[in-house]
Amino acid sequence: MAGTNRELADFLRRARGQVDPSRAGLPPDGRVRRVPGLRREEVALLAGVSTDYYARLEQGRRITPSAAVVGAIGRALGLDAAARAYLDDLIGLTGRAPRRSRAVQRVRPGLHQLLDSLDGEPALVLGRRTDVLAANRMAKALFADFDRLPPARRNYARWMFLDEGARALFVDWQDQARAAVESLRFEIGRDPDDDATVALVTELRDRSHEFGRWWEQHRVHQRTHGAKRLRHPLVGDLTVEYESLTPPGDPDTTLFVYTTEAGSPSRRAMDLLASWTGSAGDIGAAQPIHPAVEH
Repeated sequence: MAGTNRELADFLRRARGQVDPSRAGLPPDGRVRRVPGLRREEVALLAGVSTDYYARLEQGRRITPSAAVVGAIGRALGLDAAARAYLDDLIGLTGRAPRRSRAVQRVRPGLHQLLDSLDGEPALVLGRRTDVLAANRMAKALFADFDRLPPARRNYARWMFLDEGARALFVDWQDQARAAVESLRFEIGRDPDDDATVALVTELRDRSHEFGRWWEQHRVHQRTHGAKRLRHPLVGDLTVEYESLTPPGDPDTTLFVYTTEAGSPSRRAMDLLASWTGSAGDIGAAQPIHPAVEH
């Protein structure tokens, strides 16, 4: 149907299918369930709207429910904070401009200086659709030297799925890769029809069966903090904690800083890596970019 919000329709259908009816507070009605999850009329009942209204929303019709109605639907579907924020974006409650209307992203000089000042800790800046906009020397040594890639390939999700080095680096690659998919889903909620985003998703779905399978699940996740377990080719196993920060006035940019616990084996490994990559010219030898392959 022309003019429908396909991303919203798919998200609501899949969210509804993941709800356990026995935990939704609905009395048993004796009917046999042919598919998992709630029925449309049950979501409508729990949200306090008509079945027809919810059905039209789930069909992706261009209607704009109130914040109260969206909140009720979110509760009926058991959405967490990230999924609810994603739903708000898809419906248009946030009032934020679509990203396609904005200029090409550039990292402001002060942020570059901040990256350089964090010399002992890996730090990188991600932009729209997880594009890698900047990284300090330790991030290049720990993960990959994205500056050596052509600009069109400097993307975190693309690296995660299409570079063999990423698969070898993360001890828990599946968990990290799934999180990358869910973060990408969350991040593009404001403008799912952006041409560059569509091209990236199409490439990843074509070249990685894992990405395609997880993308179809339509789960979302907002990366604010967490841990990554790595098996680095130079310094061995280490665990890094990360925190993400959004600079004021630049909501399309996120700074990720990776730290290790003081006195821990991971800290010693990080210090060793820093000593072996003491200059920008050493980075390429520390962590080579592997050729992209199909999976």
